[in-house]
Parts: sequence; structure tokens; C-alpha cells
Amino acid sequence: MASNEDPIEEVVSNGDSFGKAKQSLKDRSKKVAQTKEILSKQANQTKEILSKQAVKIAKQAEEHESFISKVTHLLGVLGFGGFCFLLGARPQDIPYVYCLFYVTFVPLRWIYYRIKKWHYYLLDFCYYANTIFLVDLLLYPKNEKLFMVCFSFAEGPLAWAIIVWRCSLVFSSADKIVSVLIHLLPGLVFFTIRWWNPATFEAMHPEGTLRRTSWPYVVEDKYFLLTWLFLVPLVAYTLWQVLYFLIVNVLRRQRLLRDPEVMTSYRELSKKAQKANNVWWRLSGLLGDQNRLLMYILLQGIFTVATMALTVPIFLSYELHAVFQILKVSAAVWNGGSFLVDVVPRQVILKEKKKSEMKPALNQQDQSANMQQEQPANPIENTMNVTQSNTNQSTEVDEP
Repeated sequence: MASNEDPIEEVVSNGDSFGKAKQSLKDRSKKVAQTKEILSKQANQTKEILSKQAVKIAKQAEEHESFISKVTHLLGVLGFGGFCFLLGARPQDIPYVYCLFYVTFVPLRWIYYRIKKWHYYLLDFCYYANTIFLVDLLLYPKNEKLFMVCFSFAEGPLAWAIIVWRCSLVFSSADKIVSVLIHLLPGLVFFTIRWWNPATFEAMHPEGTLRRTSWPYVVEDKYFLLTWLFLVPLVAYTLWQVLYFLIVNVLRRQRLLRDPEVMTSYRELSKKAQKANNVWWRLSGLLGDQNRLLMYILLQGIFTVATMALTVPIFLSYELHAVFQILKVSAAVWNGGSFLVDVVPRQVILKEKKKSEMKPALNQQDQSANMQQEQPANPIENTMNVTQSNTNQSTEVDEP
């Protein structure tokens, strides 16, 4: 009998342990769900608090806009002058200045753009390329192949974007200064490494030998230069384009459709082009309105191929490279002057119009608020005041 009862007891004990395990799993799942709810509530609360603080900061910035613009202009001019001095005095330190600028201002820009719903701009090619520049300068500074890829990015699409997309050097606008420097600084960095760095200069002018015309670490082979200045950078650009399309137009498509205020490069450029009805808007509509995004990608690809092809002669000629630096800086300064002369006065007029339109509405709101404060809140008091006024009027009429 004892031998027959043992299997039964084992089955019962196994059943109990299974039930306990099942119950413990249920309890754990409940705890996980509760913690998820708590974390989501905390996240929503922190988002609300941050958004409120951001609104307060934005209002305070608007109230002190003129003072902030003056301070920004002062710091921008002094900083640019100091950079030019350092460019001539210690060109070998320019890469470290660029790295300090990038790791400082790009995270701040992400915070600012996140508040403004512009954070998808940081997925653009210029930030992708600048991140590769940072890896090259800090981790692989003597890798000549990676240097040539970065050179192609910096003096190709990024440099020509200053001219084509009209990047404006306006010292009173921190956002415009950062935008210009993201496109301008990499080219200056690789110009100094290519021609002015003391180590590079010594390698290009060895004593007792003829002057070299190519990068000192590689053989003077045109096919090698074409591969690493054009073909490989083009592959890296294509990789970015595929990733960008998957993230923005596939993974985050519903998010962008739900909120039209969230801006991307394509949205901004298409709005501006449609409003101006310029060449870009007409070219992007060659395949119909439904294929404008495809045409935008195609036009951007043509622009990238053309600008990367021009980096090969720039890489081989010091004179051409120096003239190109002057052209980039001149274009940024010219665009900044055009912005200050043509755009800023229109913005000031629009702001004044908005203020003048808002004043009557604010005055009406203040008057209605004052009327409500003057009127007693208790209806019994209202009736008593009315009856009292009526009696006063009747006594005044009855007096001889």
C-alpha cells in the first residue's frame, strides 16, 4: 500500500509545485505591469514638466530677444576672430577645436530642436558625416583611407551645401552660426591637415628630395585617389540614404503623419519651394506630385555625385583648395548679409503687426476681467443693490 501511495503523493506534490510556479508567474507579470504603468506615468509627468519649463524659457527668451541677440552677436564675432587667429598661429590645433565645438553644441542643438519638433534634422547627412569626422580625428587620425573619405564628405556635399542651400553666417543668431560651422568647419579642418599641419608639411617636403603632390601616406595613384575620394564615399552616402529612408519614411511614418508640426528636411524644403514656386519645386514635380519624395532623393543623389567628383582636383591642388575655402566663407558671409538686409526687416514688420493685432484682444480681455471683478458674486447682493437703487430713485422723485 505504501508503495502505491508514493506515486500519488508525488503527483500531488508536483501539482502543487506547478500551481505555485504558475501563481508566482502571475504575480510577477502583475508586478511588471504595475511597474510599467508607474514608469509610464512618471515619464508622462516628466514630459509635462519639461514642456512647461521649455514654454517658460521660450517666453522669457522672447521677452529678452534683443539683449540675447546682442550677446550672441558679441560672442559670435569674438569666437570667429579667435578661431581665425588660431587658424594662422596653431593650425595643428584646429581639429581639437572642431571636436570641442561638435561635442558641445550638437547635444544642445538636439535639446533645442526636440522642443521645437525639429529633431529629425539631426538625421540629415551633415550630422552623419560630422560623426564620421569625429571618429576619424579622435580614434584614427593616421588612417589615410578614412581621411580621404572624410575629405570627400567635407569638401563635397557639406561644402557646396553652404552655397546651394544658402547657409547664412549671422552672428546674432546662434542657430545660424551652428548651422554654418557644421558645414564650414570640417573643410577647414581637413584643409589644415592636408596642407598646413607641420607633420604633413614635413612629410610633403622631405629634405634632399622633390616635393610630393599627393597625400604623403599613399602612393601617387590616380585610381587609388578616385576609389577613396569618390567611390567609397558614394557607397557610404548610399548607406546613409537607405537608413534615413527606413527611419523617417517607414519606421516613423505614422508619427510624422499624426503631427504635421514635426519637421524634416524634405518637409521644410518642399514647403519653401512650393511657396516660392522655384526651380526645385518644378524639378521635383517632373514625375508627378505622388513621386516628389523620390525625385527629391534622386536630385540629392545627383548633387552628391557631382560635388564628390570635384573633390579629386581639390585634393591635388593647394591653390584650388585655398580658393575654395575663400569661396565658402564668402558665400556664408554674403548669405548672412542678404538675410540681415532682406529678411530681418520683413520679420520685424510681421512681429509688429502681430503685436498690434494682439493688443485690442488683450485690452478686451482685461476689460471683461475687470467687469467681472467689479460685479458682486452673490446674486442676493445683486437684488439688494437693485432694490436699494430703485428706492433711492423713488425718494428722489417724491421730494418737492
